[in-house]
Amino acid sequence: MSVTAPQTEGLHCIDCLRLETRVDLDGGSNYLCAKDLLEPGAPILWRTPCPDFLPDELPALPVGPRTLAPPELFQPPDVEGFRRFMRDEKDISLREKIMDETEAVKRFIKNGDYVGFELYGTVRCPLSIVREIVRRKIGNLRVAGQGLMDVDFLIAAGRVSAMDLTYVGYEAHGLSPVLRRACEKDGMRVAEWSNAALSWRFKAAAMGVPFLPARSMLGSDTLRRSAAKTMTDPFTGLELVLLPALFLDCAVIHVHRADKYGNCQIDGVAGFAPEMSRAAKRLIVSAEEIVDSEVFLKAPHHTTIPYYLVDAVVEAPFGAHPGETCGLYGRDEAGIKEWLEAAKTREGASAYLDRWVYGVSGHSQYLRELGEARLKGLRL
Repeated sequence: MSVTAPQTEGLHCIDCLRLETRVDLDGGSNYLCAKDLLEPGAPILWRTPCPDFLPDELPALPVGPRTLAPPELFQPPDVEGFRRFMRDEKDISLREKIMDETEAVKRFIKNGDYVGFELYGTVRCPLSIVREIVRRKIGNLRVAGQGLMDVDFLIAAGRVSAMDLTYVGYEAHGLSPVLRRACEKDGMRVAEWSNAALSWRFKAAAMGVPFLPARSMLGSDTLRRSAAKTMTDPFTGLELVLLPALFLDCAVIHVHRADKYGNCQIDGVAGFAPEMSRAAKRLIVSAEEIVDSEVFLKAPHHTTIPYYLVDAVVEAPFGAHPGETCGLYGRDEAGIKEWLEAAKTREGASAYLDRWVYGVSGHSQYLRELGEARLKGLRL
């Protein structure tokens, strides 16, 4: 049986976060998974319910109006504007940049900024800086990254208006309940990208070009929910995706070590830190430790981010807690579970933020509240 589904309301699949569109058949409400949706108004193969759903959970996921039209581009690729800023306004001098998180956030992140966080899951999540952003009540932010608790905290605190999304989930613990509420009930603007696509958007910005061609997302719903364009390759005739460069007002990156000038080292996988650091007008670095510049002179090939890209260096041991920093400390599973349990409701998330964000003056007090015994148990 085929039906024509309306495109304006529905639910989200519990596991895949795809939009569920409700249709009426013989007076009863039924649901379709968005993976079955073709063009608006096209016939759709009937499914009742989406196999990703548990039937008794259907009534718990109402949403407001939302369409499947491609979302807007939240940060147009202003290549020339970025070049002018870096040439005329960026201070690239060799100078000391050490400051605490309060000063760094106050000076370099403003209401309405587009902010990027570099991390993978809970690895090197710059949470000491994120907590300060929340405390300072900086809002109307547009954000991007492949993160978890960074965007979770900001969304729960009402600081985010739009997000370029790849994946916000807690591996074995499932998806973020905060993000789910924001998308399903609060109407937060979201554009979807693959992990590779977002990385290449930063790469395009770092290269100073308005876009990069790629084949990522072709044939997927992710392409339809992104702001990417397609074109025919003039040399081969193949279809390509055009990924717009993503220039940031401010990037926040957590590293293993930095010197007072802003030279940084990341041990192990550096993710897209090299690209993001070159795609940002302003860059705040939090570091597990501040080391002498001699460390970088002895191993210049290990410098992940050079000093002239950095605006602020913040010393933040356990700066990714309750996430991990490879080689130094593991993930605090109890801390992750505490947040996820609290985040099931708005009230719980607010209570958590009151305790662990608003209830501490800064990162130093946060560590004291955790206690040395707990931190010692996480060290590798």
